[in-house]
Amino acid sequence: MNMPFSRPAAVQGIAPADAVAKANNNEAIVIDVRDINELMSSGTAKGALHIPLMMMQTKADPRHPEFHPELNVDKPVILFCASGARSGMAAQALLANGFKEVYNLGGLMHWHQGGGQVVAAG
Repeated sequence: MNMPFSRPAAVQGIAPADAVAKANNNEAIVIDVRDINELMSSGTAKGALHIPLMMMQTKADPRHPEFHPELNVDKPVILFCASGARSGMAAQALLANGFKEVYNLGGLMHWHQGGGQVVAAG
């Protein structure tokens, strides 16, 4: 007898141009997980939320009182950092908190390569 099972959601990669298109069409939430010093020195993706990796457990947990009001577990989320390592860790945290569609773009440079606008932080 075959038992049906559902595989846990997995972090997906996304092409830079696809990430920019989804963000521009309001089809996904973009999150920059770098620390504030990095944002101040290099800017961030236009329209991105800033939730540093160290804050992800509280800000991305729908049960937590500090859950970020712009997040929604049913809306796709695209994460980036400087290289993709921290955004990969953040993506795992989102999946653990019930987010259904999570993408790791990689670094801010990938956003720029995909045609995304980089703006000054602040």
